[in-house]
Amino acid sequence: MDDAILFDRDPRYIPRMAAVHDMCGYGKCSLTAAIPILSAAGCDVCPVPTALFSAHTRYAVYTFHDTTDILDGYLDAWRKENVELDGVYSGFLGSAQQVVIIKRLYAEYPHALRLVDPVMGDGGHTYPTYTPELCEAMRTLADGADVLMPNLTEAAILTGREYPGQDLDDAQVGEIVDALLALGARNVVLKGIDRGDGKIRNIVASATTGAAGRHELVHDKLPFMTHGTGDAFASALCGAVMAGRPLAESAHIAGEFVRHAMEHTQSQPHHEERGVSFELDLDEMTRLMRR
Repeated sequence: MDDAILFDRDPRYIPRMAAVHDMCGYGKCSLTAAIPILSAAGCDVCPVPTALFSAHTRYAVYTFHDTTDILDGYLDAWRKENVELDGVYSGFLGSAQQVVIIKRLYAEYPHALRLVDPVMGDGGHTYPTYTPELCEAMRTLADGADVLMPNLTEAAILTGREYPGQDLDDAQVGEIVDALLALGARNVVLKGIDRGDGKIRNIVASATTGAAGRHELVHDKLPFMTHGTGDAFASALCGAVMAGRPLAESAHIAGEFVRHAMEHTQSQPHHEERGVSFELDLDEMTRLMRR
């Protein structure tokens, strides 16, 4: 596969990105990751909050407020003010009806890149607020996505397969990637393959070449896990893409950004629940616009 540039960035121009995600008051994920990471990469981030949480769902106690009822009016106001967008980056959704909101953005901003992180679950389990109806609606966002970024749990949900675990051989990887591309995605980044050799592998493939032309990106694995790495990865990947970097290079940048952030995270209190601490590594994203 050729490493395609999806956004031709003029270094003097600040692209505007809609970040369609939930907002957590406590816990490093969603908009609290997307806003600083994309901003550090030189993007003007326009949040579209899909839900309000007191904390993310790994905590035993949290409040959840679905914002679906306010979003049409929210976007109506944008149109009245002639807001323009260069990209639409979507993640966690509060309801199946919010897929219609994202498709409205696609219709009103047809030239904007469609960057889809189909946040639905991890470790073989869907998140508590996700219904079968919402998972099915999420699947429709794959069709036409410029970049689709599922982890292995989400890839299984999208393609209607059993969760395969993280230790996949090359043939299994190829089958899943081709099945994701068959949903209509132009490019796929499949995250989180772990073969027990101290490495994490992410796969990048395009509809042009299929799984046969895929890039495999390998990163050192740290000996612990923490919440929010998927959101940090997707936000960093989107930031690198909008900085004009090719897709596979952007995925590599994102993987290294998360690895470095996790190295700092392990010294922070309650990091297992609170999530990945990326603040000390935001300079990696800032440097993308200072070549």
